[in-house]
Amino acid sequence: MTRRGAIVAVLCVAAGIFQVFRAPASAQGTAPDLLFTNGKVVTVDERFTIAQAVAVKGDRIVAVGSTQEIAKLSGPGTRTIDLRGRTAIPGLIDNHLHLLRAGNTWELELRWDGVYSRKQAIEMLRERAKKVGAGGWVFNIGGWATAQFADDRKPFTREELDAIAPDNPVGLQESYYQIFLNSRGLKEFGIEAGKPDPPDFIPGSIQRDASSKPTGIIRGDIAATRPFAARMPKLPPDRLEASTLQLVQDVNRAGLTSVGVAGCDAGVLEIMQRWKAQGRLPVRVFCIGGAAPGPPDQVERSTSQIAKMKLFQGDSYIDDVVFGESVYTPLHDRMFATDSDPTPDQLAQWRRMAMEIAKARLPLHVHAELRDTIDAFLDQIEAVNKEYPVRNLRWALAHVNQIDASQLERMKKLGMYAAVHPWAVINGAIMHEGFGHGADDMPPLATIQQSGITWGLGSDGTAANQFLPMTALAFAVTGKMAGGLKVINQTIDREDALIAYTRKNAYFVFRENDLGSIQSGKLADLVVLDRD
Repeated sequence: MTRRGAIVAVLCVAAGIFQVFRAPASAQGTAPDLLFTNGKVVTVDERFTIAQAVAVKGDRIVAVGSTQEIAKLSGPGTRTIDLRGRTAIPGLIDNHLHLLRAGNTWELELRWDGVYSRKQAIEMLRERAKKVGAGGWVFNIGGWATAQFADDRKPFTREELDAIAPDNPVGLQESYYQIFLNSRGLKEFGIEAGKPDPPDFIPGSIQRDASSKPTGIIRGDIAATRPFAARMPKLPPDRLEASTLQLVQDVNRAGLTSVGVAGCDAGVLEIMQRWKAQGRLPVRVFCIGGAAPGPPDQVERSTSQIAKMKLFQGDSYIDDVVFGESVYTPLHDRMFATDSDPTPDQLAQWRRMAMEIAKARLPLHVHAELRDTIDAFLDQIEAVNKEYPVRNLRWALAHVNQIDASQLERMKKLGMYAAVHPWAVINGAIMHEGFGHGADDMPPLATIQQSGITWGLGSDGTAANQFLPMTALAFAVTGKMAGGLKVINQTIDREDALIAYTRKNAYFVFRENDLGSIQSGKLADLVVLDRD
């Protein structure tokens, strides 16, 4: 199913979200403004209660119960929506999504999130070429992998892309793993036989055959693919709002009502602030940001800025909530790297930053993927904890696909959280190429669940991964990546998976009293599913 398909219908009835479901300003008295009745309401409360109906007043849930009980609350101005037996769940929360960055290109991209047929992907490619016209770029920036195409998982070739879109440059970025270019795309980049690689590409990333002719493949990791993304067309300022609207509508259609956003792009955030003021913001945005230094000479400046950071100055729609996603940029595991070896000098700089973050009593959400990196970071955090206890600060390691039971126990003793972002949802086959059978437990979901640590599921979309929460939930329960390949052994049950994408993720955006379950007093963010 494509991202345009109606996977779920999202009913966000918090004030200002989707006006059609907002209570009228003239509503008076104590009767609810809105009732949802005759449904299967999966509350995801502590008892995982199943109800039939929900009553909403303003932007809050005021009652949950049977249809008969809730119907009695109706007043003259109350509107009733008959769910006709459909299942309602809490609004889904992604604790780590590069949402705002994607708005700059979303309208231009050929997105394959939720497309599991190579034949369908090719037809979409042809249609896109017709739409942009001769000479226009046909491209995407991640969010898919060839192994998700159940009918044919082979890579794209330059010759194949030439035949599909002969009049267009084509560039297809497979996650952060590789890029497929046709002949026109290669020409646009100045990549030719017998000529040196363009200087902005990492040496060796441009694949060539025995005669030095470029194959149309650029391979590496995020550093190798970055020049491609940098050169892709960007929207003019007057199209940014329309592209962002399309993006958040796709996010809503997928069932997401709140997101922890890694890197809140200022331009897109300004648009969302305006939507909020107009009462039409369709998603809650909780920003993950901070001054993570690069070279060592930047650390002093960054540590001085930490004490000045002000979090929680916003509201339940837009807020800055946590420092991240890096602490010290040189210690940031590259995607698809198979090992790491942090040096003492690097870790000393990491600890300087972490010490200041703890001293300032700031929450932390930090990228940590590989086992050696996780151990090294925990060594530093344990040292920091002796001077400035981190318990109750909600420090979290993010991604953690290679985490193990002993590391989880160390985190639990520190009062830390785990923000789990299974890259294998689309990259499972690629990870098996790099890690062999080690990828069978990346991530070890059952071990994480059994550890008793507070943890939540997220995507790390939209380039490293796809953004559809239902696909991630299916992966967590079945161990199968998008397209059906079995790629991990450790799975969890449906209840625990849904809890991780709702009630537990509310902790990561610091809104556990407002979001994550369908309960009286909480914000009325609901998702009505098109299938149970």
